[in-house]
Amino acid sequence: MDFNQAIATKTKKQKKRKRIIEISIVVGLIIIFVIILPSVLPAFRLRLLGRFLSLAIVALGIDLIWGYTGLLSLGHGIFFALGGYALAMHLKLQLPDGQLPEFFTLYGVRELPWFWQPFYSFPFTILALIIIPGIVAALLGYLVFRNRIKGVYFSIITQAALLVFFNFFNGQQKLINGTNGLKTDTEKIFDILVSSSSVQRTVYILTILVLIVIYYLGRWLTSGRFGRLLIAIRDDETRVRFSGYDPTGYKVLVFAISGAIAGIAGALYTIQTGIITPSVMNVAFSIEMVIWVAVGGRATLIGAIIGTLLVRLAQTFLSERFPEIWLFFQGSLFLIVVTVLPDGIVGWWRNYAWQKLQLLLGLRSQTVTYPSLESDFEVQQEKQKLSVKDE
Repeated sequence: MDFNQAIATKTKKQKKRKRIIEISIVVGLIIIFVIILPSVLPAFRLRLLGRFLSLAIVALGIDLIWGYTGLLSLGHGIFFALGGYALAMHLKLQLPDGQLPEFFTLYGVRELPWFWQPFYSFPFTILALIIIPGIVAALLGYLVFRNRIKGVYFSIITQAALLVFFNFFNGQQKLINGTNGLKTDTEKIFDILVSSSSVQRTVYILTILVLIVIYYLGRWLTSGRFGRLLIAIRDDETRVRFSGYDPTGYKVLVFAISGAIAGIAGALYTIQTGIITPSVMNVAFSIEMVIWVAVGGRATLIGAIIGTLLVRLAQTFLSERFPEIWLFFQGSLFLIVVTVLPDGIVGWWRNYAWQKLQLLLGLRSQTVTYPSLESDFEVQQEKQKLSVKDE
């Protein structure tokens, strides 16, 4: 076996070992979140954790477009709300034949609006909460990207679109109850009260499974040729265009996928919160989604999950312990992360902490260039030939 074959064999073993470690970590986390925590945490704490996990799903979608593609969206609350409203409309229609949701009678509506009709069907609702946000994101993305708008202008346009949707939903009292939104905790799903412990536990476990599926979907999208193109668009879109690729189609596609992911997250969040209102399309909430990704680490995927959980758990703990000054703690946390850890927690671990830990434990740090000149078999052969000729 020559040197190159030995290196290839070693690389395969390292990949296999890494895969085994990753699977072990995933299995361990599933055991903790699915078996241990439900038996230890009170019901309201478990429900709160389920909401945080659903928010981690939308953070994955933002990391996909911002971390890997360089598209900073400040309007993801649109797609989050569309998914939540789709599921809430289905739950509000779980009534005896001939009856309408209570808010319609308050505003004098005697007949169910036409766009509510398809939401009687549960399969249609599941498709709608994925497809509708994806289509809206694709249309918005196409209108923006075909004109080669990017950078801060793209962020401003998404925020402007968010304000348009917020004002529209806020004013539709007769159609979707406007500012009051749609309550879901008093409704039934499959003839079981949504707020019951059995439904909430099932949704909590479903949220974990969906989070795992979307995480690996993101890994799959970013690991191959498609992922390399996204990174190339982020780093130098002009060069990608001159290389024969049309970045518009790729950006529209990834933005649509991100919007669909946000719709799924919105539906899971709604059923665990018990209500969906236009307030989720608040500008501050969409900006907060971006902060979760920045805290965890851009272009890492796992960082989006870690950042969301850490920030939301910190908000809960600080608001309970220090109700009057907790916002100052939160602001300080964000400033520290941005100034001291510009690559986020995961970036800091990969680029700095892991190397320091290896040195402390006496482990050999990995070579930055692969293979290094000193250990390359062909380079050593050339050196030997040159030395023989010189003699």
